[in-house]
Amino acid sequence: MSLLDCFCTSRTQVESLRSEKQSGSSIHQYPVDEPPLCRFPPSARASEGIHSTHVSHYELQVEIGRGFDNLTSVHLARHTPTGTLVTIKITNLENCTEERLKALQKGLILSHFFRHPNITTYWTVFTVGSWLWVISPFMAYGSARHLLKTYFPEGMSETLIRNILFGAVRGLNYLHQNGCIHRSIKASHILISGDGLVTLSGLSHLHSLIKHGQRHRAVFDFPQFSTSVQPWLSPELLRQDLHGYNVKSDIYSVGITACELASGQVPFQDMHRTQMLLQKLKGPPYSPLDVSIFPQSDSRMRSSRSGVDSGIGESVLVSSGTHTVNSDRLHTPASKTFSPAFFSLVQLCLQQDPEKRPSASSLLSHVFFKQMKEESQDSILSLLPPASAKPSAALPPVLPWTEPECAFPDEKDSDWEF
Repeated sequence: MSLLDCFCTSRTQVESLRSEKQSGSSIHQYPVDEPPLCRFPPSARASEGIHSTHVSHYELQVEIGRGFDNLTSVHLARHTPTGTLVTIKITNLENCTEERLKALQKGLILSHFFRHPNITTYWTVFTVGSWLWVISPFMAYGSARHLLKTYFPEGMSETLIRNILFGAVRGLNYLHQNGCIHRSIKASHILISGDGLVTLSGLSHLHSLIKHGQRHRAVFDFPQFSTSVQPWLSPELLRQDLHGYNVKSDIYSVGITACELASGQVPFQDMHRTQMLLQKLKGPPYSPLDVSIFPQSDSRMRSSRSGVDSGIGESVLVSSGTHTVNSDRLHTPASKTFSPAFFSLVQLCLQQDPEKRPSASSLLSHVFFKQMKEESQDSILSLLPPASAKPSAALPPVLPWTEPECAFPDEKDSDWEF
């Protein structure tokens, strides 16, 4: 029986993706060396969630993006029995190769065991014909990449970056403590809910270090379908040599993502893979605004020795219907400063030698994040426009569900890469 046969049980729970017996490991527990949770806002994932497997219970509102190398469409939908807004990822399994099916299956199996507020929750999974439906909470702010393109084209303030990275690194620490390498840390895989909760998505790239009950020290498997994530990958992962790579590869990706959030641009995006690798092997480590990693950009921002966060303005006025920004508060100044603590964090993450990079747990204790214990739970929301109940999109509503007669078009919106 092929993997496709395992998936395609129409409108039923995909039991083949779930383990019959739960592992005896601590995968359901929070790592003991993780810093205390600092008053995170309440989240829909704390509720019982949506578990309906009837397609008639979901009204597709609008398509909000693509993912999984454009094989998956992402929709905002409403669960009609409860009125709850949800996100639905719909994948045509007939278009997936065996390798892609294995990657999809692995991500869904691993995600079933994760219990952490900073990891994207899958409420339920079922199939409709040959289409796989994955139901998860609706993240009203979308991804960090979406925020960059919509509101912060020249980069975010240090305070906002700190809030976003702290949540992402907490989720990453949980994955590492449980023997998983994410392998796809980037702004489009960091989602923000309407109540300000930051979660990691992009679980289809996950790799478990635990094989046959033993935890391996290194991985030699190059991620499948990784062309789109190469700018964020570590030099040791790109090298594919006999030393392999480990969880420290994700820490390098955190550093690249920090540069992305600070500048609004993706480092190395337009480089050939060979040139990219050579550039990443150069030293010393890059700064968040190093023009050498943004070959197409004209960076006008500068560093600061004062340690004062540049911030953004004092007031916000956003049209709730169109998300039109009418305030300077959401625009990053042309001349922007970052604290030495932020530069220190980025340079630690981007060390060429993975052994010199901090662990995710150590990173959470970095001086850059020390203010997180003092800031209120509403700090991230005070730096963002009001969340819209329904994201703007060019595509019209699509309901009720009907199977498309053709494959998805080639275009994809990488800002919503769930």
